[in-house]
Amino acid sequence: MSRSTAGATGAGRARQAMSRMWSSGWAPFVALMAAPTVYLLLFYFYPLVSILRVSALWQQGLAPMALYSRLVAPGTLRVMGFTLGQAALSTAVTLLIALPGAYVSAHYTYPGKRLVHALTTVPFVLPTVVVATAFGAVLGPESLLVRWLGEGFNFRHSLGAILVAHVFYNYTVVLRMVGGFWETLDPQVEEAARTLGASPWRVFRTVTLPLIVPAVVAAGLLVFIFCFTSFGVILILGGPTFATLEVEIYRQTIQFANLPLAAALALVQIAFTLVFALVYARLQGRLTRPLDLKPRQVTQRRPRGVREVLLVVGNLLLMLTLLAYPLLTLVVRSVAAGPRYFAMLFENPRQSVFYVPPLSAVGNSVRIALMTTALALVLGLLVALALYRRKGSWLVDALFLLPLGTSAVTLGLGYLLTMGRPPLNLRGTTALIVCAHTLVALPFVVRSLLPALKSIRPNLREAAATLGASPLAVFREVDLPIVWRALTVGAIFAFTISMGEFGATSMIARADLPTIPIAVYRFLSRPGGLNYGQALAMSTILMAVCVIGFVAIEGIRPPGSQEF
Repeated sequence: MSRSTAGATGAGRARQAMSRMWSSGWAPFVALMAAPTVYLLLFYFYPLVSILRVSALWQQGLAPMALYSRLVAPGTLRVMGFTLGQAALSTAVTLLIALPGAYVSAHYTYPGKRLVHALTTVPFVLPTVVVATAFGAVLGPESLLVRWLGEGFNFRHSLGAILVAHVFYNYTVVLRMVGGFWETLDPQVEEAARTLGASPWRVFRTVTLPLIVPAVVAAGLLVFIFCFTSFGVILILGGPTFATLEVEIYRQTIQFANLPLAAALALVQIAFTLVFALVYARLQGRLTRPLDLKPRQVTQRRPRGVREVLLVVGNLLLMLTLLAYPLLTLVVRSVAAGPRYFAMLFENPRQSVFYVPPLSAVGNSVRIALMTTALALVLGLLVALALYRRKGSWLVDALFLLPLGTSAVTLGLGYLLTMGRPPLNLRGTTALIVCAHTLVALPFVVRSLLPALKSIRPNLREAAATLGASPLAVFREVDLPIVWRALTVGAIFAFTISMGEFGATSMIARADLPTIPIAVYRFLSRPGGLNYGQALAMSTILMAVCVIGFVAIEGIRPPGSQEF
């Protein structure tokens, strides 16, 4: 065989191998995942590896064994125990209060339901510093609740305040995940059991409960992750008495400059988060099902009879009391003094040359949120397309879900360690804040897009491909017109989440580049009624942005079950 013939044969085999790889789905998967994987490696795993390196080295004369001995010190173990205990208790209370709401949402329809769902989602994307501010207004010494219960009542710096704030923050997770799954179950299954003589309790225990358990466990696990990494709620409402791993990492980094101990605590938190994310991804795989299982018109109806009306009305009153009252109190307190607090956002009372107008924080937040939205949409669309094309890639799904449960303070610590020297000398830049916000927003974009992609009938793509359309043309002419609403939902999620991100930003943002949550925290850290009033005003502005965003989401949300 001549050299040219052998070369041609080798080239033919390579083309055949590439063709087989492309037809098997691996080549498109690898091509789509290239950019998101590089991004995840650079801005997630690289900072985490640096934390591992720092925690294992000698720092400040402290040997590794001596450092890890501090991890088992009584004070550190107490922080770990409280972190796990408050997360488990918060999750249990959230499920107990939110599951009746999920039942009502899945089975009944009533006027204004879309607006109610939009309002229940607002607390979830508000920064914890604003949530803590809202509860501070409810539980503070001048609140109506304290006046009614008496001056001796002190609920603010207590475990009860933390639990209530966590329920407020995570109620919508259970409502959307469990309620969204529950509403697609075929009601004829329960009806058949009743026909055979089963009582309502037995029908629920033997028929309904086994079906919804994966959704309940997945929602509970996600709530546990959020409570496990809680920061702003513990920092403000818990006060100096309570500290989670997240708060302790922040204190060791910012207040004591003890990076080795902070890094060691961060590793403990990362290990827990990795286990939680893997379990959550596996549970989500069990929830995969045809989206047209049963439409809402079949599973939902208007309440009938006094009992059902009381159930719906009682649930609405509970949601309004738990979710709307703290936010309404915050708004009322911010406008109680007229336009004074809002007007002061434009003024420099001390005429300091280092003064940054609070209103500039709004501009910083909007600019960063727009850039975050653009980057998160591009990366999220690539990841969603890759996960849709390659079935069973739950491990990849879990890896891109990790930032959702990873401590924002831990990420901020990793950025401080890695982003101050070449080749990624980004410390103090807007670009680094955008990359940090994108890590948090990316999972929400992916979760918004995946159900929409799964709802597209395969024969539509096959018909377009049969007519000679390229993969890009199929996406442009078939996929995009169907998923554009889900893409818009993901964009609004990314924008509002970026507007409210606090943990990582508090560690990497320059003093002259504050965002709205940073400005709120600065006001809360200073004594005086005027500073507190300006914090309320800034929180009201951010809350208004979130309300507008989620009312828009409910108006354009595509049909079918959604994870968020």
